[in-house]
Amino acid sequence: MKKNIVLFVLFILPIVAYLFFASGVNSFTKLPVITPKIPDLGEWKSLKGETVSLDNKITILGFSGTEILKNRGNYFNLNEKIYQRYHDFKDLQFVVVAPLGTEKDVKAVVDALAAFTDVSQWHFVFAKPDEIKSYFGKLKLKGNLDPDFGTSNVYIVDKERNLRGRKAKKDYKEGYDTFHPAELSNEMLDDFKVILYEYRAALKKNHNATKQL
Repeated sequence: MKKNIVLFVLFILPIVAYLFFASGVNSFTKLPVITPKIPDLGEWKSLKGETVSLDNKITILGFSGTEILKNRGNYFNLNEKIYQRYHDFKDLQFVVVAPLGTEKDVKAVVDALAAFTDVSQWHFVFAKPDEIKSYFGKLKLKGNLDPDFGTSNVYIVDKERNLRGRKAKKDYKEGYDTFHPAELSNEMLDDFKVILYEYRAALKKNHNATKQL
């Protein structure tokens, strides 16, 4: 009996502990809604001249500002830590709102990413700076855009256009700072997995499992 207990403590317990922590502290919970039903992107056009909608997609939403070349490392961080792991999911998109006039700089960043990544799920849409400022205000967040109409934060938006995050006072988080790879690898990845789990569980419950998620 004692031998079995010792074996359990030495071999089984560490494995169980590893699996628990590897799954993330927020796993198997529901990620709170920070702002319900944020506006869609309307008629803003992408580099390809197409409109992009937030409906029926899990969206990672960002705002590049006018200094995207200066801050291009943020997009390489996001690409490495999140995008490359999950871009094969058909129900996922990465959308960045950029000021009109930055198309050339945005294309340079996209081309650099395309050298080693399938960029089909990256979408940059363009709007006037005052439109970007107005749109961001409708997200009703504590954070603000910088003077260049951008932010290093990105936001998780679910298929119903609800902006999701953490609402607890001691752990409040509405966005994830792409300047810090560790934040993407920890808090954002953890919360993103919760969103995926929610949809997978719903699909399984409705007997509608799909490879899209």
